[in-house]
Amino acid sequence: MSVNRRTLVMASAATLATVSSPLVRAQAPIVVKFSHVVANDTPKGKGSEFFAKRAGELTGGKVKVEVYANSTLYKDKEEMEALQLGAVQLLAPSLAKFGPIGVKEFEVFDLPYIFDSYEELHKVTTGEAGKALLAKLEPKGIRGLAYWDNGFKSFSANRPLKAPADYKGLKMRIQSSKVLDAQMRALGAIPQVMAFSEVYQALQTGVVDGTENPISNLYTQKMHEVQKHLSLTNHGYLGYAVITNKKFWDELPADVRGQLEQAMKEATEYANKIAKEENDDALAKVKAAGKTEVYTPSAAERLELKKALIKVHAQMESRIGKETIQAFYKTTGFDPTKL
Repeated sequence: MSVNRRTLVMASAATLATVSSPLVRAQAPIVVKFSHVVANDTPKGKGSEFFAKRAGELTGGKVKVEVYANSTLYKDKEEMEALQLGAVQLLAPSLAKFGPIGVKEFEVFDLPYIFDSYEELHKVTTGEAGKALLAKLEPKGIRGLAYWDNGFKSFSANRPLKAPADYKGLKMRIQSSKVLDAQMRALGAIPQVMAFSEVYQALQTGVVDGTENPISNLYTQKMHEVQKHLSLTNHGYLGYAVITNKKFWDELPADVRGQLEQAMKEATEYANKIAKEENDDALAKVKAAGKTEVYTPSAAERLELKKALIKVHAQMESRIGKETIQAFYKTTGFDPTKL
């Protein structure tokens, strides 16, 4: 057993002992560790802090949520195993993280231009299509609690990005996702899988040429300081699923679980409400910094990029499942044949 895994197992045992012991529970609050990999001042960071506050209030202090931001507790590649082992109780990983653990249907969210607006997106995340995906996590020991928005992604690089040909040969950082890999290859770019916490240095040193992010992540991680060009493509969606260890959640006292569900409902409304606002504010700050040239594609340029990327939908049918993709099309009203 590796040192990291041994540590996770020990932490898991300690956590479960704390939760399962009535004596301990009567004497001290239930500690819930909420780990995430972005800054406190992002929509996810603010949403997690809001949840922690409301959880304490609604449970009357029976629950204490400890938020660990910026990968201070676990990095991208560690946090999912930590949750499954019970060493941490709450995560809000990006939706691309579920493919590697065997729930490939979640990669439908990674498809370029699967959503054209927040209205279309929320029809999915608050509807039956979104709930059906969360249910697929249960066999992995994971309970899905909510979807949180971050925003729509835009491409950045050290060269102008106006036409599909501009991406050819660029080394572009992506999360671990076969869909995102196919997306970059459709543009002739070279995908590079890398942990979020390592991206700034990689951009600074030229290990990668560019990346894709909602603007709030780009700004709070200071990536705009090491990227000369930003194209507001809004080509993809980055969102999160707030998840918990199923065993931990099921063993909570029913009243506490209900109070936490209410806290999560309020936190979801809050996080989603501020996501667009935060991205708009971050964009203004990127422009004001003057280190990055911000380009808004014309309608014709956006359509050209969309046509170049939409073939990824058909390429990924065998991986994601045609039924899942069609369920999204039906919910949003998207028809790729009409492009």
